[in-house]
Amino acid sequence: METADDGTRTAQSLGDALTAVHFAELSNDQVTARLIDAIAGWAEEQGWRVYRRAPSVFPLPPPLRGHSVLDVACARPDGQPIAIEIDRLDRPRTVDKLLAEAAAGRLAIWVRWGAGPFTPPPLPVHMVTRPAARKSGAWHTVADRPPPRHSDAPIEAASPEELPWGPTGND
Repeated sequence: METADDGTRTAQSLGDALTAVHFAELSNDQVTARLIDAIAGWAEEQGWRVYRRAPSVFPLPPPLRGHSVLDVACARPDGQPIAIEIDRLDRPRTVDKLLAEAAAGRLAIWVRWGAGPFTPPPLPVHMVTRPAARKSGAWHTVADRPPPRHSDAPIEAASPEELPWGPTGND
């Protein structure tokens, strides 16, 4: 059995998985849904049970009754449960919720996405970020991938005489 995880390795693993999530022309809700799907897929690949909109230990604010919900919760056979919240905005209530989850024995991870900057939450809450930019009212992942290779053939400069339109004489 593996030694106890303080959350750093798990958060790093989730962060690595989220770097593969790319999107363009998505609304706030669509980005959040895409991230929830990616997180659920990552957790299922680990062999964990995944719960979307799982009950939280954190109470709803008055006048509401009951408890808040988590975006994703994971049950692990060989480790503490995981509580994950996904936000674009810096919401103090999210930090409070995740601190309550950590106090209840869960590994708490806050997935932040957007343009940043992202202020780290207090430990034991771990943060994973997925940078994105807003263009024309929609969200896009930040260009963090090199352009694809189009050919292995070397590119050679053509002389003006070889160009299909001929030399311009405007040198």
